[in-house]
Amino acid sequence: MGRLTNKVAIVTGGSRDIGRAVSVALAREGAAVVVNYLHDEDAASDTVADIVGAGGTAKAVRGDMTLPTDVDSLVAEARSEYGETIHILVNVTGGMVERRTLERMDLDFLEHVMRLNLTSTFLATKAVVPHMPAGGAIVNFASQAGRDGGGPGASAYATSKAAVMTFTRAMAKELGPQGIRVNALCPGMIATTFHDTFTKDEVRANVAAATPLRRQGDAREPADAVVFLASDESSFITGANVDINGGMFFS
Repeated sequence: MGRLTNKVAIVTGGSRDIGRAVSVALAREGAAVVVNYLHDEDAASDTVADIVGAGGTAKAVRGDMTLPTDVDSLVAEARSEYGETIHILVNVTGGMVERRTLERMDLDFLEHVMRLNLTSTFLATKAVVPHMPAGGAIVNFASQAGRDGGGPGASAYATSKAAVMTFTRAMAKELGPQGIRVNALCPGMIATTFHDTFTKDEVRANVAAATPLRRQGDAREPADAVVFLASDESSFITGANVDINGGMFFS
């Protein structure tokens, strides 16, 4: 029997790359997974098809996680489809948008990146918690950038991910008395379309060479960590921001 049998999980940004790997990993362990997406309906459909084809249960739901109305609709659809209770929330939604130095960055850009990474996490957490029982688990996605400030032009992204880390700690304290655990992952360089877009090939090669494990990570590795943090195997872990970077940065 899977570690998450009879559990219901929502994965924001759950259709591509790490989000897709998380959705598949949760379903493999028995959870019914609501796969949130915004733009790429085909990717969401493919993710659901992979889960269902392997004998799992999943449903794709479109929604912008920076909009309270869309977040509320996502939660309502999850409860309508799989029951009143939501046991697991994984906040993957986020992004850098683009690299901008201080000189090129305006307030609108900073606020956009903060909404994408921090506000989305706040809104989903606020909407789900009233329907989450004792034993529930929230896993947020921060970043190594939130620890070390990120690379050139990533100050807005790094700041927003540091805020996710602090929000994680605060929610662990606030929700702990209800029996709800809140943790976050801080991935380093994982081989995804994020780095295909924002990181030059030579930089990726240099980072991999400087990493103690001498490689980039794979999306399945943070996904496996999510399963652990969502399961009873981590029942005394909360408020942790877990590094998953091959040893590139020690916290």
